[in-house]
Amino acid sequence: MRTLERRQLLFAGAATLLGRKLFAQADRAALIEDLVAANHILYAQNIVDAFGHVSVRTAPGAERYLISRSLAPAQVTAADVVEYDLDSKPISDTRTSYRERFIHGEVYRARPDVMSVVHCHAPSLIPFGITKVPLRPVYHNSSFIGEGVPVFEIRDTAGDTDMLIGTSELGRALAKVLANKPAVLMRGHGAVIVGKTIMDAVARSVYLEVNARVQAQAMAMGQRINYLSDGEVKKRAAADEYGRAWDLWKRQATLQTAASK
Repeated sequence: MRTLERRQLLFAGAATLLGRKLFAQADRAALIEDLVAANHILYAQNIVDAFGHVSVRTAPGAERYLISRSLAPAQVTAADVVEYDLDSKPISDTRTSYRERFIHGEVYRARPDVMSVVHCHAPSLIPFGITKVPLRPVYHNSSFIGEGVPVFEIRDTAGDTDMLIGTSELGRALAKVLANKPAVLMRGHGAVIVGKTIMDAVARSVYLEVNARVQAQAMAMGQRINYLSDGEVKKRAAADEYGRAWDLWKRQATLQTAASK
């Protein structure tokens, strides 16, 4: 092969590698942008307050995920995002981590289909985790609840604790109860919600909380509740699309962040 041809091939190969690297960097930047927006959206929608967190897997099937350092969700910026492995150890960061990061690592380990995880303490969800009343779908945007929302009892794994998922063992126990469901309630604590995208996880978190409030209101009326049927749940599963809501929420979060600077 002539020297010129070799150089052309080497140049083409280098250009391809550079292109892939730039694409990967752009993709990661977009993922971090969505993660920051998710934190702000969940705060604006009253799903989290000073506590709670959201993460996103770095790529489909990847054994790493992105989450903020220990910080109130409303304050999260791109500079606060840290990468972790599935043991929930930071790849290269010494800043303080969320104590309950093990929720995320163990759910990703158990659920290859999951791309994003939310943990929240929304008050409206608590009654359904401390009573025998199951959370059931009453609202079309929360039809995913019809797939089942189990309750995790931390005492079954560790007896009396501080109620936090502060170890891999507790994270695995929680992930086992979650199984293949869209969410799991945590007795006396809150909930974990998952999605195949960060948009899905955030939207499910919002509508899970809405459903809990509406169901409680309906129960207080003392009348028989007409829940979504299994057939309606299945048909809604094929129709659910949260893009419009996500675009609105993300724009609002962006404008609020800009206004606060």
